[in-house]
Amino acid sequence: MSLDKLVYSTGIGKIDSKPAKQNEKRSTDGIVRIRRETKGRKGKGVCTISGVDMDDAALKKLCTELKKSCGTGGSVKQGVIEIQGDKRDKIKDILVSKGMTVKFAGG
Repeated sequence: MSLDKLVYSTGIGKIDSKPAKQNEKRSTDGIVRIRRETKGRKGKGVCTISGVDMDDAALKKLCTELKKSCGTGGSVKQGVIEIQGDKRDKIKDILVSKGMTVKFAGG
């Protein structure tokens, strides 16, 4: 009996066959998408920025710059930058000035 493939577990949560590497560069279509989300956040809105073609260290640096310019908190989770509050216009201006193609996604 082989023990190297996990079939079921209640303690781990989602079982991934291929975990993402920490400093792996993500491939995207070249368009950065800014979305405003409230689901799962008790009604509090955040702006999620996805599609940024950078590694984890550069994403954290960009997140820090966006947080300082918007005057809010935020974080990087699984390659997606989350900025607290509805700061979509300000974020778009910053990313366009860096030479990125930016689109608003969602509602």
